[in-house]
Amino acid sequence: MDGRTDLPLPRLAERAAEAHKGDFGLALIVGGSRGMTGAVALAGMAALRGGAGLVRLAVPDVCLETVAVLEPSYMTVPLPHDDAGRIAAAAHERLVELAEAATAIGLGPGLGRSAELDKLVGRLYTDLAKPMVVDADALNALATQPDLLARPGGPRILTPHPGEFARLIGERLAADQRESVAVELAARCGVVVVLKGHGTLITDGKRQARNTTGNPGMATGGTGDVLTGLITALACQDLTLFDAAHLGVHLHGLAGDIAAAEVGEISLIASDLAQFLPDAFAEYEASDDLDD
Repeated sequence: MDGRTDLPLPRLAERAAEAHKGDFGLALIVGGSRGMTGAVALAGMAALRGGAGLVRLAVPDVCLETVAVLEPSYMTVPLPHDDAGRIAAAAHERLVELAEAATAIGLGPGLGRSAELDKLVGRLYTDLAKPMVVDADALNALATQPDLLARPGGPRILTPHPGEFARLIGERLAADQRESVAVELAARCGVVVVLKGHGTLITDGKRQARNTTGNPGMATGGTGDVLTGLITALACQDLTLFDAAHLGVHLHGLAGDIAAAEVGEISLIASDLAQFLPDAFAEYEASDDLDD
């Protein structure tokens, strides 16, 4: 295992003059539920700002019009819903079809919880071959089926905050213990783990990167959804999942720092991160700290 945590930032390939939207992938974001439409919309906005050529949001049909009106630049697809306005188990076949056309998938923002959803998330995690970023209630769904964690159907990034991480591993650890367990979990399950918090750790079980961007103003609802969309978009652009996670966490925190300088930490909200992602990309592109 490489003990270094100061790994250089990966570099996105320069865009050719004759490039078209198909060159930068299709990001499929699966989530949303009645009362939590903002989460999946934020992830979609971040995927757009993160450079995906196309972004498609798969949401319960009862939420589609609300999600669609929040941003005209992404596409929306209706899915069957249950009585509470969450994605129903009957959506599995349609999600498999949508995944076939996707380059990378973001699963979890605003998903909600139910026994049916837990099973659906487990099936998607173990069956779909496309790269997938797993966050929020999708992580909580997997926590009810811990035997599935080591059975990913394709490349996976797990993005837990400390509470979600505790549920995934079945115990709450002190801060100085969590990181070694995150490295072990990544190695054992063959996934990338993004352990969120101050100095977010990104690891694939062999390499580790420590994030140095971000500020306390980002401790507000929806910022994790922005990160999910951003990493999903980067995974659409010929980066390995470790590199997509490493760069995504850096840019996410950098956008937060730029936003805090503009609006202050107290007033910062999640949509500010999507708004300031272009500035974060510009600063990143001008940086010397890139991997050649």
